[in-house]
Amino acid sequence: MKVALTGATGFLGPGLVQRLLARGHAVHVLARNVEQALGKLPGGVTGAAYDAMRPLPPEALAGVEAVVHLAGEPVAQRWTKDAKHRIHDSRVVGTRQLVDAMMDAGTVKRFVSASAIGYYGGTRGAEPLTEESAPGDDFLAQVCRGWEAEALRAREAGIRTAIVRMGVVLHPNGGALHKMLPPFRIGAGGPVGSGKQYVSWVHREDALDLLAFVLEQPTLEGPVNATAPEPATNLDFAHALGHALGRPSVVHVPAFMLKAAMGEMAKVALEGQRVLPKRAQEAGFSFRHPALEAALRDLLT
Repeated sequence: MKVALTGATGFLGPGLVQRLLARGHAVHVLARNVEQALGKLPGGVTGAAYDAMRPLPPEALAGVEAVVHLAGEPVAQRWTKDAKHRIHDSRVVGTRQLVDAMMDAGTVKRFVSASAIGYYGGTRGAEPLTEESAPGDDFLAQVCRGWEAEALRAREAGIRTAIVRMGVVLHPNGGALHKMLPPFRIGAGGPVGSGKQYVSWVHREDALDLLAFVLEQPTLEGPVNATAPEPATNLDFAHALGHALGRPSVVHVPAFMLKAAMGEMAKVALEGQRVLPKRAQEAGFSFRHPALEAALRDLLT
């Protein structure tokens, strides 16, 4: 297939490009700075301009049979009023523009759009959450609901659409783990807040494999949770990370300190969700890294 990809130079994008090429797909990236994006990716990849806030011309998707949508403003920042607008609009408006262009192009048959487990809200405690669980109503949940609603409009044009709700993707070169490593490496890491909140994590290799799997399963539609089958409490996660690094993990970070440093965004780390990959497993997806300690050892040794 000729697959168009947004977010090709982000945390997940380069790895997904490599997977798609290895599986025999042609890759066409949609990026604001096309030349810069292509310079960071393997040869043979094509590209077209994509600005989340502007309509995408249908010719940008000429001959494209499938689209994978990963682009969006980073959530891990202090949520000022302007940041919230950027987080919302980059996902909701950006997805709307992309879906409109897909409909106009007339060649797209498959759409995989990223979302996030923030869809379920942050006050669910230890409740096991699957794709059938009700959404939350906090800021991130509202963003995810709007984001997914725009993606699902593609069905109106007969485009088979899947929504991949990403968990906490683990890799030392980016994301949450990258930010956690410095204090843990000097023995100053530990649980945050109560430590009872769940971390629904996934090894980056499994996240990439699952995106490719969903793309290539034409009958798999609707929401799919991209989380490992064994979520861990924040306390257990801290101990597992400390153990993987051979460092203590007893320096507790009180909730008020995290709130002072991160503002409203601290709720993501302090509340968490216990999310299970029910639909992925039912569809036959096999996780290479289902257990946390083994996954951390793989990433850090």
